[in-house]
Amino acid sequence: MDPAELNPIPPAPAFEGAITFLYYKDLPTVARFYEEVLGLQLVIDQGWAKIYRAAGVAHLGLVDETRGYHRASPIKPVEITLLVDDVDAWYGRIRAMGVPTLSEPRTLDQIGVRMFLLQDPEGYVIEIQKFL
Repeated sequence: MDPAELNPIPPAPAFEGAITFLYYKDLPTVARFYEEVLGLQLVIDQGWAKIYRAAGVAHLGLVDETRGYHRASPIKPVEITLLVDDVDAWYGRIRAMGVPTLSEPRTLDQIGVRMFLLQDPEGYVIEIQKFL
């Protein structure tokens, strides 16, 4: 018997990348934050949606809530984690720019990471993290 007859569902094709979309009330202010503070590269500008390369084929999409599928919400049940080589250098940069943080760098031995937290202008939590 042909193996395809045993399992008629074909294997999933490979994905080429990923975009996580976040929805905002004030897209220009948020876009400046991601470009200037976090230094992300804008790769696609659709006007009401801006897509930034976070790393490799991982992207963040920032969307004007008046045009996107979802609306901005005061509750932000999403945390963005950006992996870096030097958490303390990133903390120094963020603080030198006058951006407040939610925590100072700390090592969490139980999960093997060093990290700190900050928020973007509309309240999404961003974790700057290194795996130890």
